Amino acid sequence: MQKDLIEKMIDAAIGMLEFSYAPYSGFKVGAALLAENGKIYTGCNIENAAYTPTNCAERTAFFKAVSEGEHGFKAICVVGGKNGILTEYAPPCGVCRQVMMEFCDPENFWVILAVDKDNYDVFKLKELLPFGFGPGNLDSSK
Repeated sequence: MQKDLIEKMIDAAIGMLEFSYAPYSGFKVGAALLAENGKIYTGCNIENAAYTPTNCAERTAFFKAVSEGEHGFKAICVVGGKNGILTEYAPPCGVCRQVMMEFCDPENFWVILAVDKDNYDVFKLKELLPFGFGPGNLDSSK
């Protein structure tokens, strides 16, 4: 991926920390999802007192995109930290990785984990979910 595009996604993800609703954990997360058409969809985590209804930033971005008809994705950038202070990577949880498997090719979808524009790493989804179960597993023609 191009460095300028990665930096744009990092900025967009960091910008979402402002909208994070994390009154219980205090751990704010922002995400920026790059569609194949170049559009960036953003998301933040939204906590709930009952915990189970909490939604992660990554899923918020995916659900926004899919609800607008988008189904092709290239990459996602995720940032997060206690009280919105970014000190280390905030990798996607297992549920978010599974949502990524639903909509993305694990060999060609990139996950950018960042602290800032100078401190980030880029992974293939397959690296973060090596034996992922996705739509291809249900294809009876294989």
